[in-house]
Amino acid sequence: MIEILNPVKVARARETGALVGRILATLRERSTVGTNLLDLDRWTAQMIREAGAESCYVDYAPSFGRGPFGHHVCTAVNDAVLHGRPHDLALADGDLLTLDLAVLLDGVAADAAISFVVGTSRPAESLAMIETTERALAAGIAAARPGARIGDLSHAIGTVLTEAGYPVNTEFGGHGIGSTMHQDPHVSNTGRPGRGYKLRPGLLLALEPWVMADTDELVVDADGWTLRSATGCRTAHTEHTIAITDEGAEILTLPPGFDASA
Repeated sequence: MIEILNPVKVARARETGALVGRILATLRERSTVGTNLLDLDRWTAQMIREAGAESCYVDYAPSFGRGPFGHHVCTAVNDAVLHGRPHDLALADGDLLTLDLAVLLDGVAADAAISFVVGTSRPAESLAMIETTERALAAGIAAARPGARIGDLSHAIGTVLTEAGYPVNTEFGGHGIGSTMHQDPHVSNTGRPGRGYKLRPGLLLALEPWVMADTDELVVDADGWTLRSATGCRTAHTEHTIAITDEGAEILTLPPGFDASA
C-alpha cells in the first residue's frame, strides 16, 4: 500500500516526527559509558507513554523476525546494524551505537535512526562511516521532490555510499510510512535514476542509508532479530522521515533546535 496523506495528517506527522526527534536526542545524551541497553529501552517506553503515543516495535512481528520484537527501541552496537534487540549490555568507551525508533501518535507514524560513538574515544573508521551515512541521507533528501522517482533517491544515496568505498546491501532500505510504520514504496540504498514510483505531495518516506565497513552480508543473532555484519566489522545507520511537499522534502524527525537550513 502507498498512502498519500492529506494536510491534516501531514500536520499530525510533524508532531510524531518531533516526538521521535526529541526522544532520540534524549537517549543520545543518556548513552554514556556504563549505560545499559535495557535502561535505554525502559526510558524510551516511559517517554512514549508520557507523550500519549504508541511504540511501533513492541508488537512488531514481520516474517523476517522471530515473534514480536517486544521492545521499544532498536539498540545496535558495533557490528550490529539493524533491528538490534535491547539486552543486558553496558556501553563501553568507543562503542558505536545505533538507535532506531518508530512511534505512532494520533494515527500517524514516524521513524528515525542515529549512529554515534559513546564516550571520549573517537575511532576514525567509525566516524567516517557515520559521516558517510549522514551525507548519503542528505543526498537522498535533496533528490526528493514532486515528480522525482524513487530510483532518483536510491541513486543519490548509493552514489555517496559507493564513492566512499562501502559495499551496499539491498535487502533492507527505506520505505513508505504513514498510518503504519512500513509501507510501499521500498527505497533501496542504491538504484538507477528515473525508475520507480513518482513522488507526490503528501507522501511520507523513511530514508535510511546504512553501511558495514567491509561487507554487504548480514548474519542474524540467536535472538532472531539483531542483524550484524558477517565479518564482525563495524556498521552505521542514519534515518529520517520526510514529507513530500509542493516545494520539495520536509524533514519531520529533526532533533530539537536543529536548523535544517543551516
